[in-house]
Amino acid sequence: MLYLHDVWVNWFEGEENGYNVCSFHEWRKEDGIELLDQAPLLYVQAALFHYIENDLQDLPQSILEAVYKRAYLRKNQERISLEYAFVVTDGDAILAVDTMGYNLPVRKSRLIPRQERLVYDMIAEHSPESYEFEQEEKEYHILSPHPITMIGLTRKERQLKQLMLMALDQLRSSENSPEVRYWLTEWDPTYYATIDEYNFEQAWQTLYNGVTNGWSPAHEELCHKLVKGQPFFEKLWELEQNNEVNKRV
Repeated sequence: MLYLHDVWVNWFEGEENGYNVCSFHEWRKEDGIELLDQAPLLYVQAALFHYIENDLQDLPQSILEAVYKRAYLRKNQERISLEYAFVVTDGDAILAVDTMGYNLPVRKSRLIPRQERLVYDMIAEHSPESYEFEQEEKEYHILSPHPITMIGLTRKERQLKQLMLMALDQLRSSENSPEVRYWLTEWDPTYYATIDEYNFEQAWQTLYNGVTNGWSPAHEELCHKLVKGQPFFEKLWELEQNNEVNKRV
């Protein structure tokens, strides 16, 4: 088995979508960086890597058995054994994983560029291992947007977009037609002349379809207006605004 040593990781916990596991250039000063003293390196086929990166389903039992207590965390000069932790690659992308004792990839991290290059060098003379796993087609929804809708967005923009979609999901659950029509005209005033003809579902779907793709100052303005007066959402907004974006550690 291949092993990596002195692996800096920035864990993102409970993330089912790989776009929320930030690359090194998006790590922030306030992120909690840890050091893996040792981690087994697995070279797997692309389908399995995608399954690990973009879901929170059970890992193959054969992988869990292969990596059991072979990884160590370095903390305050102490070497702490991790039950199931490893680095995995398909030859195109790389991910560090820690199950925190479960069978799921609970925590995920990207690697720093130097160690990414090392991984690619280490697997150059190897072929990917084959592991059996059951894969169901993943369903994306408003609280777990399709990766296509996040392409090209910065960490801050992705966070704000998901906050906006959370607020829109709450708006939808209200089934308040006048309120949804109001927000549609806030988003696009050209609907003002015909908005009264829209029922709730038409107004909602038009609004949702309008904001789904990309990110712009108009998206950010709508997000800010949607969260006003809602303490939980406002707190998330303020935290994101106060964070340093695209700042290397």
